[in-house]
Amino acid sequence: ITYGSFVPLHIRDVLRHLKRKFNSDFNDRKNMILSEVDKYRTAIVKKPVPSFQVVYKKHVLTLEDLLTLADEQWLNDQVMNMYGELIMESSHHEVHFLNSFFHRQLMTKGYNGVRRWTKQVDLFSKSLLLVPIHLEVHWCLVTADISTKKICLYDSQGHSLFQFSKEKKNAAFEEGWTVSIEENIPQQTNENDCGVFVLEYSRCLALSRPLQFSQQDIPKIRRRIYKELCDWKLHEQD
Repeated sequence: ITYGSFVPLHIRDVLRHLKRKFNSDFNDRKNMILSEVDKYRTAIVKKPVPSFQVVYKKHVLTLEDLLTLADEQWLNDQVMNMYGELIMESSHHEVHFLNSFFHRQLMTKGYNGVRRWTKQVDLFSKSLLLVPIHLEVHWCLVTADISTKKICLYDSQGHSLFQFSKEKKNAAFEEGWTVSIEENIPQQTNENDCGVFVLEYSRCLALSRPLQFSQQDIPKIRRRIYKELCDWKLHEQD
């Protein structure tokens, strides 16, 4: 079984492919094509392939995990963490992506709960730390630039800005560290894509690329992430 058979379909992609192949826009049969795409999606969800897995290092993704990359689905921790692994490798490990459970563990059990999590990693030898934060039903990203001693928050909805501002005023940071909120960044316009925004922020920052994407690009980014996970590497071009 090849993973390409399970890449989430979007009606626009199907119509574009048919137009290229047959030199016709198929507008008169759009409803029929949409019906077939829906049947395909339903069949995959109802009858998943239990033996289909993507295994890379310590990460294991099932088809159920990968299907969180279908349009308007919330990403789960397994997808977030394996993609973080690929980001680290693409940056030649100059960037470190902390496990998505790190923040939750830190908040519930304090420093003692996470002090062993990075014992084999010299965090201060990295140029940038990427910390995915899960706030109940919303993902955002906190970064720490080691060289400039700057901590930044990237939030695709702005939900956590007020709380972060309060913590910023009350926290006792080491001398020389500054905290900022990145406001002029791509924003989501729905309630489902925050995890995708966090991964794309992380990818761009790790590879020193501008944050030049929008909500309209998210379906394409979801499919690219799917393929990158299955290929065990980030692609050079979107």
